[in-house]
This record gives sequence, C-alpha cells and structure tokens, in this order.
Amino acid sequence: SAPRMSVMISAIGVSYLLQNLSTYVTGGLAQAYPNIPWLRTEIEIGGITVRRLAILTPVLTILLVIALVIVIKMGMAMRAVAKDFDTAQLMGIRIDRVISITFVIGSFLAAVGSILYFSYIGQVSPTIGAMPGLKSFVAAVFGGIGSVPGAVIGSYIIGICETFIKSNQDISIFSNAFTFALLIIILLIKPNGLFGEKLKEKV
Repeated sequence: SAPRMSVMISAIGVSYLLQNLSTYVTGGLAQAYPNIPWLRTEIEIGGITVRRLAILTPVLTILLVIALVIVIKMGMAMRAVAKDFDTAQLMGIRIDRVISITFVIGSFLAAVGSILYFSYIGQVSPTIGAMPGLKSFVAAVFGGIGSVPGAVIGSYIIGICETFIKSNQDISIFSNAFTFALLIIILLIKPNGLFGEKLKEKV
C-alpha cells in the first residue's frame, strides 16, 4: 500500500544495488555474450545485406506490443488495479496476484529484449544495461506513462533520431545528450507525454 513513487524509487535503488554487487563479485569486466548463430546470420534483401537480428527486432517488437495490448484489454483485473487499488480490492480482486502476474509479463518482455540487445552488442557487463534502461524510461515519458503504444512510438522516434545523429561523425558524440534533451523539451511542452491521459483536477 506504499505510494507508487516510493515503489519506483525503491526499484531504482535495488537496481543500483544489484549492479554494484555484480561489479564486486565479477570484477566488472565485460564478458562475451553467448553466440546465437541464427540471429547473427546475414541475409540479402534487395541487394542490401543485413543481419536477421536487424529484421527480427522491429517485427518482434510490434508483435509483442500487439499481444500485450490484447492482454491488457482483456485483463479486466489489471485495468481495475491500475485505475484504483482500493476499489479493486473491495470488488474481490486479489491485488498482489495481479501485480505479480504483471511483473512476470514485464520480466518476460525484458528478457526477450535483452537477448536481442546483447546478441547485437556481443558482450555483457554489470552496468551495460543502465543507459538502455534510462532511455526506455525517456521513451515511456515521451509517449505517455501508462500508454503502451505511446512508449513504442516514443522508442522508435528516439531510436531513429539517434541513428541519424550517430551517422554524422561530427555530432555522433551527442547522441545520448539528444535523448535527455528531448525528455526536457517534452516535459516542458507536454508533461503527460504524447499519448498520456490529461490529469483532471477536482475542485
């Protein structure tokens, strides 16, 4: 029954604890990620040679988002808990179970994302996921907290913009700065994000 902000801050604190603990145990040295030959196999499409991973990632992202939206639309208990904890509990919904299932779904999606990401990077270290995690948070804020399609669209916009920036050698060093500058601009112009719900003030 803690406030949501307290839960989020606690989660961030635990993440830093795990990162530093892993750094202490492993020495912080990067380790080679297991090679998955099928993902790294190169194919030719229209005279352009690309890895299967580059094709699979956006397609799999769209499919997973569609599946997640369907689950959320059908999961009345999830929607009730997200709307109002107390009312959902009074209606007999087991809040702890719903939250646990939600975390399982989120962890599964994170696992799929990490396999695709580290297969592309080729190595893993205790703190290598910090920046992608921050950028994911920026994408969620950009699209609108609570909006799954908004988070996906925000991610694609940030990813495409960063790709264009990195392709220019003169400004490629500012690719990370662009992401957080975009966050500041969005918070100033539209604090709820592109697809976020408007906050209603009760008088």
